[in-house]
Amino acid sequence: MKFVYQGKTKDVYALESGNYLLKFKDDVTGEDGVFDPGANTVGLQIEGAGQAGLRLTKYFFEILQEKGIPTHFVDANIENAEMTVRPANVFGKGLEVICRYRAVGSFLRRYGAYAEEGQALDGFVEVTLKDDERQDPPISAEALHMLGILTLNEYDELKNLTRKISDVVKTELAKKGIELYDIKLEFGRDAEDNSILLIDEISGGNMRAYKDGEYIEPLELEKLMVQ
Repeated sequence: MKFVYQGKTKDVYALESGNYLLKFKDDVTGEDGVFDPGANTVGLQIEGAGQAGLRLTKYFFEILQEKGIPTHFVDANIENAEMTVRPANVFGKGLEVICRYRAVGSFLRRYGAYAEEGQALDGFVEVTLKDDERQDPPISAEALHMLGILTLNEYDELKNLTRKISDVVKTELAKKGIELYDIKLEFGRDAEDNSILLIDEISGGNMRAYKDGEYIEPLELEKLMVQ
């Protein structure tokens, strides 16, 4: 296999089959040694975070596939913290799509003059550019279309898929008495037919989940859900 890209929490390799291999690392995003799923930098290492993230990703991706929701997932090797995926092309230089059920994180930092911490948001979806230098700025559907990143129809599909996927995750967490506050997803165009599909991961590292009002750390979330 051929090394392609080094990400914050995963390394990417091209396989001879035409698929790709994602190597999950123990690095997690945050600042000053404190985990933050919305941060743009690696803030710390948590032993076992790579395997835990992959285990939860496999769990959710398989549920989504059973429901007919398109993803790039092929298979996973938990012991090696490796996931094989189908090739997909990101939108522009990459987008992040956040579904928010409660006001926390960057939403609260931006709109704190109007929103209260923990306020219900009813699955509010927003898109941000993957741009560390500019702190992942939010962008509107019209701007995405104007800049040639995606069409308005693709934006509508992206938004609908985000809500559908996020509701699946929210429902699965609720079965364990866990409440999903927000979740960050990534999408791409299938390299074969250009259809939109979910890529990257669904793990404790890209969501905020609470139980009895207390935030659940990524490794603890994985234990509660799949062990």
